[in-house]
Amino acid sequence: MINIIFISLVICLSTAAWANERHEGYYYPAIKSSEVFDRLIRETPPANKSVRVAFITNLTASQLASPESPRFVFFAKGDDAKNLIIVALDDNVFSTLYRARAVLAQMTSNMRQNDFFREQDLQFVATFYDFLQLMDFDRLVISDGKTWSHEVIFTDG
Repeated sequence: MINIIFISLVICLSTAAWANERHEGYYYPAIKSSEVFDRLIRETPPANKSVRVAFITNLTASQLASPESPRFVFFAKGDDAKNLIIVALDDNVFSTLYRARAVLAQMTSNMRQNDFFREQDLQFVATFYDFLQLMDFDRLVISDGKTWSHEVIFTDG
């Protein structure tokens, strides 16, 4: 029985590692730093793949509707679209991790105008990371698309 559990664990871990390696080197360079986001501000029913894909589709549509060309792109990847990837399209927008975090803070401001945030009374306390966690993303990878990538792992708090 222990052997079966061990083999199952190895298969799960190797599948997750393969999925990460499949995206690393294709969509973004090697991950150089990571952090864990473990705050859970509210229990909600788990979101599903269609919610996450619709979220990314809406973000992309709003970027494309803007008169300016997008400066970064969003991808929802993985079997259940639980991995969010954000990659810069120019050398300036995410030239440092700090600038990337500033863009994420800007996204927080934009999300606070969202009906969901207001209905849930989260507009003054939730961040972009909280929003991703509420949508049941497992991880976020943000990259300048050239030299660095940073990973955020979401836990259940």
